[in-house]
Amino acid sequence: MRLSSRAALLGCALLAGLPAEIHAQTPPGPPPPGMAPLPIGPGARPLSLDEAEVALVERNLIVIAARRGVEAARAQRLVASSRPAPSVTVGNSFAQFAETRNGALRGARYFSPAKNINVGLTVLVERGGKRTLRTRFAERQIEGAEAQVLDALRTQLFALRQAFLGALLARANLEVALGNRASLDRTEQLLRRQLRDGAIPEGDLLRFQASRLQFEADVTNNAQAYAAGVAVVAALLSADPAQFQQGAGTLSSLGINPAVTGALALPPGQQGRTGAPAGPASAPTAVRTILSPVAFDVRGRFDVIPDLGIGRAELAQGIASRPDVVAAERQAAAAAANRLLVEAGRSRDVTVDAGWSRSALSQDLPDSRERLNALNSFGLQLSVPIFTSRIVEGNVAAAAAQQGQADALARATLLQARAEFAAAWAGVEQARALLNLYAGGALGRAEEAYRSTEQAYVAGGRTLLDVLDALRVLNLTRVQANQARYAYLLALSQLEQASGVSGVAPRL
Repeated sequence: MRLSSRAALLGCALLAGLPAEIHAQTPPGPPPPGMAPLPIGPGARPLSLDEAEVALVERNLIVIAARRGVEAARAQRLVASSRPAPSVTVGNSFAQFAETRNGALRGARYFSPAKNINVGLTVLVERGGKRTLRTRFAERQIEGAEAQVLDALRTQLFALRQAFLGALLARANLEVALGNRASLDRTEQLLRRQLRDGAIPEGDLLRFQASRLQFEADVTNNAQAYAAGVAVVAALLSADPAQFQQGAGTLSSLGINPAVTGALALPPGQQGRTGAPAGPASAPTAVRTILSPVAFDVRGRFDVIPDLGIGRAELAQGIASRPDVVAAERQAAAAAANRLLVEAGRSRDVTVDAGWSRSALSQDLPDSRERLNALNSFGLQLSVPIFTSRIVEGNVAAAAAQQGQADALARATLLQARAEFAAAWAGVEQARALLNLYAGGALGRAEEAYRSTEQAYVAGGRTLLDVLDALRVLNLTRVQANQARYAYLLALSQLEQASGVSGVAPRL
């Protein structure tokens, strides 16, 4: 009887210790890590990494704002390529009075606009090719704005991948924790029946219940991490992370009764079905798993370990084409175009004023034989600014300094990009080495340790708590293996961001 009870208990405990590879051999088998269904509300649709990236290009607000910058730069080019607008003036004399030698006023009259009119035209003639240089400067700014769009897309894609992988890590760990807890629940139910039949003392059940609290913390912590990771993904996709479903995430759905002060009430339907006599052993050992409402259900093959497929030298060649490096170079080119435009200010512009006036007032000359009806006059004026050399040379010096500043920033951006690439490459190497350690032997050793412990338990040399301790080590190894996978996948994403070469980030 004792041996058969141990074998039954071990059969339930083994369900928590079997690795994913062994489970996969039994058809139909569980889904791969990152793909198992979770207790999520019906409003959360599945979201893959590919779908998230497509949605980010269309909906991310940072990328949209960068696109608006390109539109503004193109509108500025339209302004810059236009000639200076001429101005037209129209007026008339509305009053007239005569003044005598003694200062007296005589013959004051008021006139309508029909009696006289003055018309003028003012045109600014630019010299030194300013319009061409101004247009070239605007075009350089458009190129810089376009590069900034690509850089915004690069940085936001990395932020999305980082958040997505973080949520996927929490999901994979949550799947492990939920599977462990389900197996422990079956083991506990068997122990309760053994206690009810008098086969084991109550202390064995109490020790088992105390040892499983760590697994409950794993469930709640990973559920919280998953909800937080999905919220970050939703914000990057311009979705509402706080769009809740009715009835989800409430106290009652978590099995908490506010009427019971300082205690967790049993979830509805569990009272009276503990399978053990009333006492400490009949207290609940788990809360109902109700995930907080999330905007998306992030899914992906977390067990996929892609190869890099490209060498370090090839990736290093792509750094010069990284969007932020290109944007800095184009800003330097725009600064050089601005300097040429400012230097053109040494050629003074000319303002041309042309005017015509007509007066129908009485203006007979003393010796005129014929009475005059109206008088027309034409005028032409040229104006050139003077004493502008100090202003122009000061502007040229400022533009030259700005060009030197832009050149220095472009070189600094390139060096920073190369430093980020070197760090990212080292991160990929180290992450892959650690992942190989877990995939090559660490998981196998933890599984072998668990199997040897269960064999010793069947033979009577170990206790059930020893088996659970071996299971705890195995689960910890699995979680650390998930962390190693996450670190490698994130390192690949960082390498793509640092090198500017697309296709390096993992496809899940």
